[in-house]
Amino acid sequence: MSNLDVHPSPTLCGSAARENSAVELFPDREVPLGGVRAMNVRRTLPQRTLPTIGAWCFLDSFGPDRTAMRVLPHPHIGLQTVTWPLTGEVRHRDSLGSDVLVRPGELNIMTAGSGISHSEFSPEGGVLAGLQLWVALPASVASAPPSFERHTDLPVITGPNYSGTVLVGTLAGATSPALVHTPLVGAELVSRGGGMVGLELEESFEHAVLVLEGTLTLDGVTVEAGPLAYLGTGRTALRAVASPGARWLLLGGEPFAEELLMWWNFVGRSHEEIARARRDWEDGHPRFGTVQGHGAERIPAPALPGVRLTPRRRRPPPAGPGA
Repeated sequence: MSNLDVHPSPTLCGSAARENSAVELFPDREVPLGGVRAMNVRRTLPQRTLPTIGAWCFLDSFGPDRTAMRVLPHPHIGLQTVTWPLTGEVRHRDSLGSDVLVRPGELNIMTAGSGISHSEFSPEGGVLAGLQLWVALPASVASAPPSFERHTDLPVITGPNYSGTVLVGTLAGATSPALVHTPLVGAELVSRGGGMVGLELEESFEHAVLVLEGTLTLDGVTVEAGPLAYLGTGRTALRAVASPGARWLLLGGEPFAEELLMWWNFVGRSHEEIARARRDWEDGHPRFGTVQGHGAERIPAPALPGVRLTPRRRRPPPAGPGA
């Protein structure tokens, strides 16, 4: 998936958390995913004051929707895309020659590195829902050759009142085989009968939760589907009360120390790097390759703003309560 905003720019979203709580709620915003018959997605990351959670730097949720996903070839640099369908399937094709269908319970992870292009389509008439995330690559690997992984057998975890799937990283003693380049965790969790849920967390990470269905009560704050609940750093456990059948995404990672410049589908470190990537895409530079099956169709890059692009800075992450 792509950031298809015609005029990509940061959006200011304030906190809606209750006073004296370590949980901060960041509202989502609706973004059309290209074209006249666009599928609308709900974007919760980046936020103006929260551009990253660990190295997670982008989070869209979409559906359930009968509008087919139709995202033509477009470029990426400096990031990994993480695709996690909840309902339906997505066909991924990229300039490495990958051509796969990803279904619920399966994970696509594409490492853009120095440059890649891809497309994403879903069948007409089906119901589609899912998540699209980006992971910022550290400078040491941001210019490495691109790669693609598909994982169809991810580790499943269970505990009192919950079960889950570990997308990346390690949680509850289970480790995903997906390759990431900074300390991260990502998992989808489901409450079976409702009630108290407890999970050990890595204390050095910052964490956030996105409720997908039902409700989750954290530190006295009831979180419904929609906003991103940011939990800060310093938590040794997630303790929450879940409604029956509640479903949520847990994200975490070591706070990302590097300053990032994010614009359109690119993650870089300088205005010049982003401008060069845009120019290379528009000029058909071989660094982005060709996605087979689309002929000359592709998504053109929007115009750069009339000002110099600067990194998105964040306030220091607050510490969560001890657990």
